[in-house]
Amino acid sequence: MAPASSPLNRLQLRLGHQWLQPALLQRALTHRSHGADHNERLEFLGDSVLSTAISRLLYSRYGDSAEGDLTRVRAHLVREDSLHRIAVELDLPALLRLSDGEAKGGGAQRPSILADALEALIGAVFIDAGYEAAAGVVQRLFGPLIDSTDLSRWAKDPKTELQEWLQGRKLPVPAYRIVATRGQAHAQTFEVECAVSALSLAERGEGRSRRAAEQEAARRLLDQLKSQDGPGGPLQA
Repeated sequence: MAPASSPLNRLQLRLGHQWLQPALLQRALTHRSHGADHNERLEFLGDSVLSTAISRLLYSRYGDSAEGDLTRVRAHLVREDSLHRIAVELDLPALLRLSDGEAKGGGAQRPSILADALEALIGAVFIDAGYEAAAGVVQRLFGPLIDSTDLSRWAKDPKTELQEWLQGRKLPVPAYRIVATRGQAHAQTFEVECAVSALSLAERGEGRSRRAAEQEAARRLLDQLKSQDGPGGPLQA
């Protein structure tokens, strides 16, 4: 049993779950580069448990909202950026088990690895104590984020909103292109550029999938366009 002041015990206190099977906790924190007993299967399971638990929380909180709006908010809550921030708050970078090469390459700070580890932890709680225990962890971790979420802000995903914004001003739709891919095949990060040639504007975004990177690039470009679209601004319709 870990000492009361150990990092693993502090993690369990933050999650609100004491593992009955400590080996599951270790596995959840083990990257595939470290050895065969890694966290990918737990991540697969945790992804589904997280989605279900978040769906239930949103259904309870926003009972009168349309299904499409709830789907978009859920996507915002479980995206890599949100998972990464929570993982950092839990001090997961200090607890991950990585190969020497992965550790030297900055793997403990990589958003995709941290997001995967958080999902693996949720999957590990599910195996250790069942769905309600895992849902309780999700509520403790994501509850504050849900409480601060403005549903109207996520009524449309950034790519859709950007396209409609441009079409409403009779401007051409944006063009997306992959600028770079980094990392190994199982843990790639994509960098994508979103450009509106008619306005000579472009922004870049990153994500662990091309779609996620496109959404981030679109969000950044949309923020830039909205900031220039005030009364009398050059982009006003």
